[in-house]
Amino acid sequence: QVQLVESGGGLVQAGGSLRLSCAASGRTFSSYTMGWFRQAPGKEREFVAGITQSGGVTAYADSVKGRFTISRDNAKNTVYLQMNSLKPEDTAVYHCAADFNFWYRPPTTSNEYHRWGQGTQVTVSS
Repeated sequence: QVQLVESGGGLVQAGGSLRLSCAASGRTFSSYTMGWFRQAPGKEREFVAGITQSGGVTAYADSVKGRFTISRDNAKNTVYLQMNSLKPEDTAVYHCAADFNFWYRPPTTSNEYHRWGQGTQVTVSS
């Protein structure tokens, strides 16, 4: 059973940076497509970024393109989300997710992902 544990959230001022990490259990992490989603209070969960098994292809929501970078280290079973130039509208609980299927491009819909972490809170003050 794959388990995902996020860390790195916190409170930051607008314009600041945070790096989120998601550590996965198990020995087949390198076969998972990984994604980051976020959910703000009163809003639906939305796609933020995704990365294919080898890390060769990434995808981003338009709202974070140019500010956020997703990466992974398969030797450490970890996926990262580097968030720069943070805005108050980035405030949300951020979840990582694992998709067990092979994709040429990471899926952007939450129902494609099979396992989810509990999430880490990111709060950006103005």
